[in-house]
Amino acid sequence: MTYVIETRQLVKYYDDGVRVPALRGVDLRVEPGTFVAIMGPSGSGKSTLLNILGCMESPSEGSLLLEGTEVGTLTDKERTLLRRRRIGFVFQQFNLLPVFSAVENVAMPLRLEGKPNSESRRRAQEMLGVVGLGERCDHLPSQLSGGEQQRVAIARALIIQPSTILADEPTGNLDSAAAERIITMLRKLVDEQRQTVVMVTHDQSMAARADRVVRLRDGKIIDDFDPRNGFPPLDVPVPGKGA
Repeated sequence: MTYVIETRQLVKYYDDGVRVPALRGVDLRVEPGTFVAIMGPSGSGKSTLLNILGCMESPSEGSLLLEGTEVGTLTDKERTLLRRRRIGFVFQQFNLLPVFSAVENVAMPLRLEGKPNSESRRRAQEMLGVVGLGERCDHLPSQLSGGEQQRVAIARALIIQPSTILADEPTGNLDSAAAERIITMLRKLVDEQRQTVVMVTHDQSMAARADRVVRLRDGKIIDDFDPRNGFPPLDVPVPGKGA
């Protein structure tokens, strides 16, 4: 099987006078069309792992394969194009451009690729319809609620037809009702469109909606399990297909 994401003994060090390990030999495999939640305490390495999966950082050791391609063999330009064309990002901070309307924000990735404005706008309108905001295309971010802004951000991630969506605490800035709408939308993308989603979250109720939960501690995977069977105690490692 070609995994959409595969890491092999991934190690990441940060050196600010003292070498600090952030990841210590992470082996992770993600099958296409699955929803994986990554959990762990502050400093466990979960955001570092997501940044490496998104080609925003490079590992110190080990390798990352995306759709079978070893990222370490690519040039900087090739990595940039891979990130821009195959990975959709959703962040806790919505990162919408405040002077652009919803449709203009969603169309931005296509405009960066040189697509005509008419085509970019048409596809952006389609994506906003997918996330239930077809009637809000011309609203500025300031005219949208937090949950609506996050849905715009998801539409922007989807417009490139990515192989994977990487979501970093996508419900962290939302109230419970808006958070529920976002997690339901991500679940629907996996179930109905076979989208692959990897989400970092601290919220167990959000992680429970995933197909797999991967828990990190001190830069290592300590367990990897199906949340439908419940959450094991943190001090009882569970052998898993990604550990």
